[in-house]
Amino acid sequence: MPSEQNDTGRRPATMRDVATMAGVGIATVSRVVNGKPVTPDLAERVTRAAELLGYRHDLTASSLRRADRRTHTLGLVLEDAANPFSAALHRAVEDAAAEQGLLVLAGSTDEDPVRERGLLKTFTARRVDGLIVVPTGQTDTDLDAARRAGTPVVCMDRRTTAPQVDTVTVDNRAGVRATVKRLHEAGHQRIAFLGDLRSIWTAEERYAGFVEGLAEVGCVLHPSLVRRGLHGPEAAQEATRELLALAHAPTALVSGQNLLTIGARMTLQELQLQSRVALIGFDDLPLADLLEPGISVIAQDHAAIGREAATLLFDRLEGEAGPARHCVLPTRYLARGSGELPAPEGI
Repeated sequence: MPSEQNDTGRRPATMRDVATMAGVGIATVSRVVNGKPVTPDLAERVTRAAELLGYRHDLTASSLRRADRRTHTLGLVLEDAANPFSAALHRAVEDAAAEQGLLVLAGSTDEDPVRERGLLKTFTARRVDGLIVVPTGQTDTDLDAARRAGTPVVCMDRRTTAPQVDTVTVDNRAGVRATVKRLHEAGHQRIAFLGDLRSIWTAEERYAGFVEGLAEVGCVLHPSLVRRGLHGPEAAQEATRELLALAHAPTALVSGQNLLTIGARMTLQELQLQSRVALIGFDDLPLADLLEPGISVIAQDHAAIGREAATLLFDRLEGEAGPARHCVLPTRYLARGSGELPAPEGI
């Protein structure tokens, strides 16, 4: 069988090669690359030989040989790494992990449970120390299986029915209830709702908050003003056009997700209604404050969500037992203009 080669056509250097060049035993090389104490002279000789040979240490293999069998890696499963919300969560987890000397491996599901299962299998096969997951809502048994197999799991942004899985979410319902109340106080009676895929836990929670909010202020829930199961700005654009074409069109829109907010605002701009129809979106958007009017949003603290999820996972890695913990963080309202537009007189 031909020997393995790198992209230069040469066989990758081994620990034995480093030991031969440095004039030391393999055990000494192992101590140096694993950060164990040796004399300065030996450390310098081994390091110099490794550099000359281009030796790359297999961290995963050596980690599995250590007593704790840690690989010092975490698996992070996101909805869409390109989405500003997911990107912010990614950075928050990465920063928290870096403080612990851990590397984060990340992947996107695009709300596809098959893709999520593939990521879970890939990460566990790589023996990550733990998993932080934004679940699609259709993989609870897979999350539970990973946990029972010995990989701690924390879900963030969304809850799961998998037992013994810690979660970090925000109070989605309260955020939307307060938004409906705010719009009602500005005179709005016909308030429309744009919601994400119904399989997503947050989408259902935000819609529930919308329904509860209408009931609290005494507004009628008009089914014709509700559009759910939307995914992406294009779907929101079309849904907003349909709503605004109704004989009794809404005077305010509540968007349950940041990309839906983008689509809704694009249609309002297209119809030159951005200063007449109120709009409040869930989760912040880059440059939302630079528009005229700026987009008012129900904001989440991405850093706090990611940091708390990482902390819960670190606790489990250190042996924390007990029932699943569920951390619920508050939202905050950012008034920028679009959510403060009053209802037209006489409506």
